[in-house]
Amino acid sequence: MAEISIQVNGRLQKHEAESRTHLGDFIREKSRLTGTNLSCEHGVCGACTVLVDGRPVRSCITFAGACDGHEVTTVEGYDDDPIMSRLRKAFSEKHALQCGFCTPGMLATSRDIVLRLPDADEARVRIELSGNICRCTGYQGITAAILSVLQAMRDQPDAQVEALRAAVVQNVQQDWNQNGFTTFEAVQEEVQAPAPVAAAAPAASGSADKGKGQAIQGGFDARFPADQVWAFMKDLPKVAGCLPGAIIESQEGATVQGKIAIKFGPMSAAFKGNATLEEDNERRAAVLRGEGVDSLSQSRARGDVSFKVNPDGDERSRVEVELVYSLQGPLAQFSRSGLVQDFVRRMIAEFGKNVNLRLEKPLAEGEEPVVAEFNPVKMFFSILWDRFMGLFRRS
Repeated sequence: MAEISIQVNGRLQKHEAESRTHLGDFIREKSRLTGTNLSCEHGVCGACTVLVDGRPVRSCITFAGACDGHEVTTVEGYDDDPIMSRLRKAFSEKHALQCGFCTPGMLATSRDIVLRLPDADEARVRIELSGNICRCTGYQGITAAILSVLQAMRDQPDAQVEALRAAVVQNVQQDWNQNGFTTFEAVQEEVQAPAPVAAAAPAASGSADKGKGQAIQGGFDARFPADQVWAFMKDLPKVAGCLPGAIIESQEGATVQGKIAIKFGPMSAAFKGNATLEEDNERRAAVLRGEGVDSLSQSRARGDVSFKVNPDGDERSRVEVELVYSLQGPLAQFSRSGLVQDFVRRMIAEFGKNVNLRLEKPLAEGEEPVVAEFNPVKMFFSILWDRFMGLFRRS
């Protein structure tokens, strides 16, 4: 045991601690400042990040003894900091926090970005945030908050912030450059184009990478031969007319632009974007790859809707459907919800019902497809009722 003296948030903290005591435990257990959160305790997640002499460090892998005689700033000590006052406001305005567990560490890293990288763009900000894990927000709001502060600093420089930046540059030159330390530069990698559907594994789709999003499978029976259903499924305007809430605004070859409106319980969004259809006529399979942005929350969505038409006798067929999707932004909080997965499966069933109706009553020549009607309230309560009844069946 040894006495460790650390200036924490401007107040001297003297406590007896073992040599193996980490700074995070010293702050929480000895100083009783519990705003700093400990999670992985391996220096990976960034939740425990605090400032030591103004620089962000992982308090879960930093020994308290190494900080003896130094200044430590935690989330409780940011009141007079000119950058943190802007970041706190921006985090609130841009919906950059949800459960709040990662926020103390995220703020410390964000402050460091604003100080060191006044000209950082979105790509650079995301690279700098890669050491802080957030399981709620999808990082969209956090990135937007930091970029808004950076832009405000460029539009109207703050003398206090500029003084802090000058001190950071001076310290970096003194501590690192004179010792021959060379920092690394971020490299923008090229994103490879997705493989064509013909190279897919023989499943309902198989072309989407399930490790990059949530996967939901479903399907429906069609009362028509496979070739007839396949011909219909390749016609994007007709298919869009069967998908509740979907509207195609323009089409050029296999690429379409449009929007899809979703309302489910507390979630309401209208994603506007584009999609491309990749066909495999031999297997009667296709993948519709799309991405869009919600105009209200600025959430981003990417997804692959894969389907394959299989014969079921001479006059019937089965359409297997798989949706692999990912969300960034405020709506990401719903992406893993069991209710949402039930909702998507109901949407697939509703889509199949509309396909059968359109095949029975084809549109007249020149007739525009009508957007399929959708009652979100009815579907929402239908899913809740099924879950409620499921509790009784299991009991």
